[in-house]
Amino acid sequence: MPDFDDLLRANREYAEDFGLSGFDGIAHAGIAMVTCMDSRIDPLRMIGLKAGDAKILRNPGGRVTDQALVALVLGVNLLQVRRVLVVEHTRCAMASSTEDELKARVAESAGTDASWMSLGAIVDQEQTVRADVMRVRSHPLISDDILVGGFIYDVDTGLLQPVS
Repeated sequence: MPDFDDLLRANREYAEDFGLSGFDGIAHAGIAMVTCMDSRIDPLRMIGLKAGDAKILRNPGGRVTDQALVALVLGVNLLQVRRVLVVEHTRCAMASSTEDELKARVAESAGTDASWMSLGAIVDQEQTVRADVMRVRSHPLISDDILVGGFIYDVDTGLLQPVS
């Protein structure tokens, strides 16, 4: 797969000092984070953690989707997660365009109609964070002793702003 040679080479270098062999898969710091797939976000480092400390769930906009909720249920019940962070961010493409604008941009890039697909544009980030936090807190398989917080990450300063 020559198109991936650079990445495979980097992976071999990474594996030379690999320290997670035999890792048990639990969240050693008891943390799970739902955040955006934006490459400006370094989820572990931004909260002072390292590999093995947390479960990181990423998707466009950092939403608590049905699949993210499944992962959180597993995390809190089987993988020692005790705190959940829901983190959206400033200058997010999902929050700076309407659903129709996003669909038009995707359709233009793909060269085919995208009107049938829900992309999940965010109208009000703070309201969306609060709603997603409530979605986690109110889930019947996530106990009341699990701490859930909502934040907006500033991609220009690196700071988290509490929302909920």
